[in-house]
Amino acid sequence: MTDALPYRMYLLAHDDAARGPWDRRRTGFLVRAAVLVELALRGHLVPGDDGAVRTAGSGSTGDPVLDEVLREAAGRPQGWKALVRRHRERTLRAVEDRLAALGSITVEERGGPFARRRVTVSDPAAVRALTARAAAVLHATGPAAEADAADAALVVLSAAGHVPSVAPRHDTRAHRARIDALTGRLGALAPGLEKAVRGLRTTMIAAQGGMGGS
Repeated sequence: MTDALPYRMYLLAHDDAARGPWDRRRTGFLVRAAVLVELALRGHLVPGDDGAVRTAGSGSTGDPVLDEVLREAAGRPQGWKALVRRHRERTLRAVEDRLAALGSITVEERGGPFARRRVTVSDPAAVRALTARAAAVLHATGPAAEADAADAALVVLSAAGHVPSVAPRHDTRAHRARIDALTGRLGALAPGLEKAVRGLRTTMIAAQGGMGGS
């Protein structure tokens, strides 16, 4: 299993009973946002003076999913929120395909009028460990600045989507101050990225009403 954020986010959102993400629409948003955070942490995406996202550095990240989104960002100037909303189902499928290629999951395609993918995790113990690590960051009492930046991002995204394995609604309410502090860590990468993540829940609700991009 790769440690890149979109793959870890996908596995946190996996539901054994559902044979896939517990909520595919929301997981698409969360995985897409995780790609942007990963690219920002690696220094490949930076804020421009006009608030638009800019690419930095050169060459491949070595990961096909990250590289695809990086190419998108290198086109016309866009804001962080716009990049979160774009092509999220395509990115979600690409993450699934990559995890399958790495042997972390198996994907079974089901045809018919209600075609869907059925996903099985190859190493449930590894996913449980990943979940426990994220939950520990959420419930920790130390300063948010002491949390690993990638782990903090996973908790924040999980809270935005109310991912059941990490941040169900009652935990999100109980640890609101902790989540707010962890979200603030994203501001050091890009204020626009922090704002986009803080508004992610509203963005997902809007998409459910048919207002989101695909």
